[in-house]
Parts: sequence; structure tokens; C-alpha cells
Amino acid sequence: MDRLDAMTALLAVVETGSFTAASRRLRVPVTTVSRRVAELEAHLRTQLLARTTRKVTLTDAGAPYVAVCRKVLEQISEAERNAAGEYQSPRGELTVTAPLVFGRMHLVPVMAEFMAQFVDVRLNCRFNDRMLDLQDEGIDLAIRLGTLADQRWRARRIGAVRRVVCASPAYLARHGEPRSPADLDAHACVGFHGFDPPGNWLFPMPGGEAAVPIRSRILFDTIDAAIDAGIAGMGLIRVFSYHVRPAIRAGLLREVLGDFVPPEVPVQILHRHDTMVPLKVRAFIDCCVPRLQARLAL
Repeated sequence: MDRLDAMTALLAVVETGSFTAASRRLRVPVTTVSRRVAELEAHLRTQLLARTTRKVTLTDAGAPYVAVCRKVLEQISEAERNAAGEYQSPRGELTVTAPLVFGRMHLVPVMAEFMAQFVDVRLNCRFNDRMLDLQDEGIDLAIRLGTLADQRWRARRIGAVRRVVCASPAYLARHGEPRSPADLDAHACVGFHGFDPPGNWLFPMPGGEAAVPIRSRILFDTIDAAIDAGIAGMGLIRVFSYHVRPAIRAGLLREVLGDFVPPEVPVQILHRHDTMVPLKVRAFIDCCVPRLQARLAL
């Protein structure tokens, strides 16, 4: 039995909640994960996991053992990165994730400057409107819009954005401009999976936010498609301000309901809360954060 492989398998099962999910994370068959954990339990002569058909939980003996395993594996990982030179000079692969349009509009320009300065760093960019699991996906840095829920990651604010409602001038000429959220009942709206509850848009009201029902005959899972639908005159769209700034400047869209804009949404950059931060991560933050802050301030 390779004890480190067994510890890694055990930790993956605990963190993902199942042997199947652990096998996907480790990219090995489920039978391999199960065998490694079983061998570890046989070696320790104690049961670490309580298995049922619905879930896997730690036993009383398993909980403190897993805590020690996590520390051991983190220390080994740090030692390997140290030996590889990640703490002496910025080098190696750096995986960065961001919302799709934000990454294209704001990160790509500053990444060009970063790559020119740090030639030994390779960037792996994961621009996606789907919220990736930072731990499972091996993400080094992430741009997130909204408050930080996971305290395992260290956050640094780089700015804020607004949620705005827009429509094409042609649509507004045909249907008129809504003056309050209550007017949305008379308008076609373009739906988007992401910001608001399905079938509703949230607006600030006395006493807090209120969900206003919208009439949506079309629903998208990407911002680009929703913006294109708005420009085509298919209805009102609700997106972040930076999404539509070019289209508004070009006269393709016009903002409405400006008196009912919700509070700004913070934009933050996250990285793993390690005791030692690789220089490639620090270099990216030092180089790119001031540039991102300047872009968002505009």
C-alpha cells in the first residue's frame, strides 16, 4: 500500500462526499479509490468511513485522522512546489478562472502585460459563466463577482459593478420605456441563468429587495447571447454594467430604470489561503490587480 495515495483517496472521498466524485477528482476508477481506502483502514485496524447507500460520513476515529492527513498532504505539496522553484522565482502553470465576458474584456489585456514580464509562467485560463469548484478544479486564482462565502480563500477587492436593465432603441420605440419595475409586466424580457431567481428580477424597494415577475419567452445561459437578443430588439435584458458598456456607447442599447439600480456588486480576486504563496500567484496579483482596478474605475 502506498500510504500517501491512500491518504489522498480518503481525503478526496471526505471532501467530495462520495467515492464516485472522488474518482472523478483523482481521475482513477471508483474501485481504485475504494481499494485504497479499504487498505488504509486495514492497515490502521479501524473504520474511518461509515458507508450507506446515500452518503459517506467520518467515524469518530476517522475525523481526527483526516485532519492530520490534510496537514501532511499540504506540507508535502508545499515542499514539492518549493523544490520545483515556485517560491524562488515566478514559474510554472498558473490556472485562472473568471466570468466569460469579464475575462475577455478585462483579464486578457492585462494578461498580455503579465506574460511579457514573466516569461517562465504559463497561463491556463478558464473563462466560464459556470461557477467552477476552485478546490476540485485546481484553480490558483479566481475572479468572483459577489460576496465571498468560502473562507478557505483569501479575497482582495478590485472594484464593483452594477446590474442594469437595457433595451435596443428600436424596441423602446415600439413598446415605450418602463418607468418603474411594475411596468415590466407589459414588456418582453430576455431571461438569463445567473443573477436573479428564475422568472423574477430583484429590485431595491423600501425595506429591502423585492422580486418582480418578468415575462420571458426566451432564456439563455450565456451573457453574449442575451446581449445579442437585446440588441436584436427581442426585449429588455438585465446584465452587469461592463457587459453592455460597448453596446451602449455604440448606441445599440439604452439603459432604462436607472432610478432602480440595485446596490453595487463587489468584484474580488481570490487565491488559496496557504501559509506560503507561490511567487507566480504573487506576481500575477502585483501586476494585474492595479491594472484591473484602473479598468473597473473607468
